[in-house]
Amino acid sequence: MNPEIRKLFPVTQNHIYLNHAAVCPISLPVAERMLEYTADLLNHGFVHYEMWGNRIKKVRQLAARLINASPDEIAFAPNTSSGLAFVANGIDWQAGDNMVTADCEFPANLIPWRRISREHGVEMRTAPERQGRLETEEILSLIDSRTRVVSLSFVEFASGFRNDLAIIGQYCRDRGVLFVVDAIQGLGALKLDVEACCIDALSADAHKFLLGPDGVALFYVSRQAMERIEPTVVGWTSVANPFDFNDQQPYAHSARRFEPGALNTAGIMGLGAAIELFLNLGLERIESYLLELGDYLSAQLTERGYKVISSRRPGEGSAMICCQHDRFSADNLCQILNEQHIITTPRVGRLRISPHLYNTREEIDRLIAALPV
Repeated sequence: MNPEIRKLFPVTQNHIYLNHAAVCPISLPVAERMLEYTADLLNHGFVHYEMWGNRIKKVRQLAARLINASPDEIAFAPNTSSGLAFVANGIDWQAGDNMVTADCEFPANLIPWRRISREHGVEMRTAPERQGRLETEEILSLIDSRTRVVSLSFVEFASGFRNDLAIIGQYCRDRGVLFVVDAIQGLGALKLDVEACCIDALSADAHKFLLGPDGVALFYVSRQAMERIEPTVVGWTSVANPFDFNDQQPYAHSARRFEPGALNTAGIMGLGAAIELFLNLGLERIESYLLELGDYLSAQLTERGYKVISSRRPGEGSAMICCQHDRFSADNLCQILNEQHIITTPRVGRLRISPHLYNTREEIDRLIAALPV
């Protein structure tokens, strides 16, 4: 990766930061874009609201380009959890329906469905993780004529396993099943095409691999799915023309119907700057670099006696590597590294290492040298 990119991330002066699957550091362009908005608010209040409204529209366009969607299919949510809950709560469930997910999902993609299961008599079917992997065929085998939704992560949070979204999405599309994706652990590190993968809804907060601030998420819902998901948290900006101030209006004919009120404008500006960086560099280039770096890290860990949990099979690898050691706990390993300003995190008994585009092989070598054997 271009060394100039590294200069955009001041965190590199203080740490070897390998924890983007938890919370990312932001770049100078992201910070500057957010400060530009807050400075304008400080000095001018709401005077330039039209300008910022137009900039929000531009970020919708950028987000749409990032995932190959239309701008009217993009909304901004407070976080990943909210976007997933929009879908779970917005479906007209009937007793006897079922939904399919995996037992290794992050709670944001389990808790909303468990509530639906408990309160609406919907069966929740879960495919099991085995040795850090999910079997696509096993997921598909859980789908039947009463399946309404399949909801999975792009990349699983505790293993780094990348689901085959294209195969699963097409299978769902052919059967009229809504395909929902928690994309927070992949978007920004791996390319993703919602059209090619037949994704109906997607949610991803900016504060992980998107290299943006927290408290703002990209929420996508396809035109086809929009009429099947009723907005359940609505407000004055959910309607066709908010400034008409008529409370009898229909909902907006776009994903904006899922935005009930004032947006996190500073956060959206930061997200826009982050997306511009990805689009300028190219997601294919970023993905290639991170997969190569992950393969290098995996080989070095194995050589040092660590068990790599994360699959490195073609199509299953991601920017996240999870490992274990027979004699050292994940918490212990994380603390040892943290004392040397090498930032990782423990997850479900595994040490999780998640580099991004500005990290280098030299930093990986320093991580490996710091690990006990």
